Amino acid sequence: MEHDIASPAEAATTRRRALGAAVALLVGGTVPLTASRATARSDHDCTGEYDAEFEAALAEADDLLGAEEMRGLPEGPPQQYALPLRRGFRVTAPYGIRGDWLAGHHTGIDLAVPQGTPVYAVGSGVVLVARWSGAYGNAVTVRMPDGHYALVAHLSSIAVREGARIDAGTFLGRSGATGRATGPHLHLEVRARRDYGSDINPVSYLARRGVRLL
Repeated sequence: MEHDIASPAEAATTRRRALGAAVALLVGGTVPLTASRATARSDHDCTGEYDAEFEAALAEADDLLGAEEMRGLPEGPPQQYALPLRRGFRVTAPYGIRGDWLAGHHTGIDLAVPQGTPVYAVGSGVVLVARWSGAYGNAVTVRMPDGHYALVAHLSSIAVREGARIDAGTFLGRSGATGRATGPHLHLEVRARRDYGSDINPVSYLARRGVRLL
């Protein structure tokens, strides 16, 4: 079941604005059918933008915790993966949609859910950052055994501590609209490296590991 919590379109929307939105979607490339209302800036305006303070904190935490804490964690199959949500959602901004972000595109996927919806880890690993993270708001970043980094952002509350070793499906916190967001949703981002701009499609990443998000 889908839960559309986006703001209703203005009744006076003109033909010109409608055509402009269609062009924005075409420029962004193929968009999942479930993201039919997404534009270059979704109704739930999200980050995915570079935040120097967060990136510095992530690099510091990775240097301090990453290599040491990752020892002993399984790498690759049969490592388990899980969905970040256990209830219906609506995609308000798909991965890769073009916009004025520094990366030139949306670096994650936005999943609209009611405030306070439980959020879970998509994979096992070590919690590097679990705190206020600038434009990402309250966020949790997990380094996984395959070298990828999973970030969940805009949480209303955080339920894990930095340095904790977690399993796939671990409860991380609850969805919200903290940081740069105009409505409650989950921003899920997966990076091939810790650096901003190394993002990959989280839907494809999970699908290759047997987890269907869409």
